[in-house]
Amino acid sequence: MTSVLEEKLITSYKEEVVSFLNNHPEYFEEAIQLAIADKQPFSWRAAFLLVNCMKKNDNRVQKYINQIVESIKTKKDGHQRELLKILFNMEIKGKHEGKLFDVCMSLWEQINKQPSIRITALKFILKIAKKHPELKEEIVYLTQDHYLEFLSPGVKKSIERMMHEVK
Repeated sequence: MTSVLEEKLITSYKEEVVSFLNNHPEYFEEAIQLAIADKQPFSWRAAFLLVNCMKKNDNRVQKYINQIVESIKTKKDGHQRELLKILFNMEIKGKHEGKLFDVCMSLWEQINKQPSIRITALKFILKIAKKHPELKEEIVYLTQDHYLEFLSPGVKKSIERMMHEVK
């Protein structure tokens, strides 16, 4: 049997489900649990919903950071991207940064992944590298030709701009 939130996730348009969660914050925790679960079609949609409903550094998400980071590894591309977007809106502390950096490096290095997940992972890598200048030396190799080969010219240009900001 589907919950009220699950029903909204599969029957409503984005604006309606965002409005629902904003008006019913009691479902926020269920949305987080769905987002980190593997219960499709609800999980990806819950992650997408959270990105659109959460505040910057949302306290309601803080206690789930480790679970979100761990769950990224087992999800499909679009779901991974949405989970990364949730985390991008959070201040990630040192104990989780290393794990997240490793997850993002793994995603970036998988050239068969969708460009949207790869660029989202790269944004996170660069965000972490800005906080830890010692990592800047290590990320230079991320723009070697074999990592960029299957990306569109527009995405390549975007990556070039991002890398320039870090240097």
